[in-house]
Amino acid sequence: MNVFRVSIRGRFGDLDDEARAALRGGDPFATAFTGRGTFTCDGSLSVFTFRVEVPAGPDDDEDDAGLAALAALDAHGHPYDVLKTAVTDMRDIKIRRKRR
Repeated sequence: MNVFRVSIRGRFGDLDDEARAALRGGDPFATAFTGRGTFTCDGSLSVFTFRVEVPAGPDDDEDDAGLAALAALDAHGHPYDVLKTAVTDMRDIKIRRKRR
């Protein structure tokens, strides 16, 4: 799989009523890594985790993936402060198959 999976832990800025309604209206169990990104939030909508899957080019590294993830987060239009970012390069993940 030639992708990076990026998790951004952050704190929302001042959200307007429309943004609050959109965040509350999402599926609280939808925590998948997607190209558009998914949010999980606490009940007060003060902190969040944003998960996004970023395509990995042959020369891309974790810094490139982090910048692409921030661009995906910006596309949602919510004010935020980043607390922590974690990047996993899925090209490095080895899957062990059970032998029969």
